[in-house]
Amino acid sequence: MAMKRASNNSGAVLSTSATPDVATIPLLSFFTGAGLLDLGFLQAGFNNIVWRNEYEPNFVRGFEFATHAHLGKEHKVTNTGSIHDATPRKIKKEAFNNTGTPELFGIVGGTPCPDFAFGGNNKGEHGEHGKLSQVYVDRIIALQPTFFLLENVAGLSRTGKHQRFLKRLKAQLQEDYSISLRVLNALDFGAPQFRERVFIAGFSKRWLRRQFGFRFPQGYEDWFPWPKAKYPNAKGSYKWPGPSRFGGMPVKPKGIPDELMVGNYICDIEETSRLPNGMDGFRPKSKKFKTIREGDSSGKSFKRLHRWRYSPAAAYGNNEVHLHPVEPRRLTLREVLRIQTVPDTYVLPHDLTLTHKYKMVGNGVPVVLASAVASSFIKVLQGTFGVPSCPPPI
Repeated sequence: MAMKRASNNSGAVLSTSATPDVATIPLLSFFTGAGLLDLGFLQAGFNNIVWRNEYEPNFVRGFEFATHAHLGKEHKVTNTGSIHDATPRKIKKEAFNNTGTPELFGIVGGTPCPDFAFGGNNKGEHGEHGKLSQVYVDRIIALQPTFFLLENVAGLSRTGKHQRFLKRLKAQLQEDYSISLRVLNALDFGAPQFRERVFIAGFSKRWLRRQFGFRFPQGYEDWFPWPKAKYPNAKGSYKWPGPSRFGGMPVKPKGIPDELMVGNYICDIEETSRLPNGMDGFRPKSKKFKTIREGDSSGKSFKRLHRWRYSPAAAYGNNEVHLHPVEPRRLTLREVLRIQTVPDTYVLPHDLTLTHKYKMVGNGVPVVLASAVASSFIKVLQGTFGVPSCPPPI
C-alpha cells in the first residue's frame, strides 16, 4: 500500500491509497438523548448512523420528532431498553441485520453524567448513572469498533476518586485501542456558553497498524488531532462585562466576538417567539424575576444571563432554567436550543412536558463542539492528520 509515514517530530500528514468514504461508515449511538452529539457527527459528514439506544421514552419521542422535523426523514431509536440488557450479540443483530460486523464502523456516546458532575450527587462509579460508563466501555471492548468516542463532564477527569475510575477505564480500553483524552470548552469553539466536557477518542491499534504502518507506545496520547479552538481560552481572553441593573441598557463591549454573547441569539424577542418552541417555557410569577440584576448568576436558582456575556451553561439542575437577560422570565426552550447551537429547524413536540424537553436539551453536547470533534475523527479516517512528536513506525 502506498503511503507516507510520519517520523519523529515531523508533524507529517499521513495518507493511504484507500481512503474510506466517511458518509457510509456505520455509526452506533449510545445514550442518544436529544441527539445533539449525533447532530454534530451528521453535520461533519457521518451520514450513516445505523443504531441508537435511548432508555427514557420521552427522550425517544422527542428525538424522533425533532430529527424528522430537521432532516425531513425518519431517524428511529433502534433500541429503547436498558443498556444493561443490550448485549453485544443483540446490538450486532439490531445494527447490522445479521449480515456480519463490518470491517470499519464506529461507536459514539455521552454517558450519563450526574454522578460525576461538580454539582451532582458525586456517587461516581457507584451511582446508577456512573455505572453506565463501565457498561459502555465493556460494550466497546466486546463489539470492537474501529473507533469510538466517550463523552462526559469534566469532573470525571478532575475529581480524585473519579480520576481513579477513569484510569481503570482507560487501562481497559488501551488493551486494544490507542486513545487520547482532552477536556474541551464549548465557548472556545463558538458556542455562547462556558461548558467543559471530557472526550476520550480511540482507534483500533490493529487498524492503525494496517492503515498507516505504525503503532503508538502504550500510554502515548498526543497523537489524536483534537480540533483547534476558534477562540482559545475565550473566558480569559476578553474583558467580559459584570452585572448591571435589570431593565438597563449596558453598553456592548468592543472586541468580543458576537457569537460568544447570548444576546445575539436570544434578545430579538419578536424573532425567537415566532420560531418553533419559541413560546415553550415556564410561566411562574416571582418578584425575583424583576429584581435579579442582569448578569448576576451567583444565586442557586435565579441566575440571570447578561446579554453581552456567555451563558454558564444551557440549563442546570431540575427545571432550573436561566432568567432571560432583558425579560422578567426564564428562557424559552428555543432560546436554550439556540444557546446549545441547535438549528432552528430542530423542533421538539409541543405536547412533551417542559421538564423532559429542558432536561434532554440541557444534557446534550453543544452541536458546534460535537461537530468539531467529529471532524477530528475524519482526519484520522482519511489520513490527513499530523502526529506531533510521533514515535518511529514499528
